[in-house]
Amino acid sequence: MKTLKVVFAGLLTLTLLAVPLTAKDKDTTPGRLLTGKVVDRQDVALSNAVVYVTDTRTHAVKTYIVGPDGSYRFPALASNVEYEVYAQFNGKMSDTKRVSQFDDRKVVIVQLRVDTR
Repeated sequence: MKTLKVVFAGLLTLTLLAVPLTAKDKDTTPGRLLTGKVVDRQDVALSNAVVYVTDTRTHAVKTYIVGPDGSYRFPALASNVEYEVYAQFNGKMSDTKRVSQFDDRKVVIVQLRVDTR
């Protein structure tokens, strides 16, 4: 009987140690942020370029029209999904970049270069 009490006490202790983190201990920011700039070959910002982000799982596409400084941002992207991102400016496209689901950064910065020649 004494052995049973010791085993029970040990199990109780392990159970208490295995309690999941409370909400305040968890990272509550939703997903990750994809941000960057659209530039030409001389690193000049391309205002009014359109950035496309494609969810490779669902094929849903989000777009963003960059401002005068050429920057874009896509907040709250799922961290367990791969994304493809590219920019378009005056009919010309940048290379397509891939954001991996294995990239665990909360902020992913991708510069997109469009050859405007």
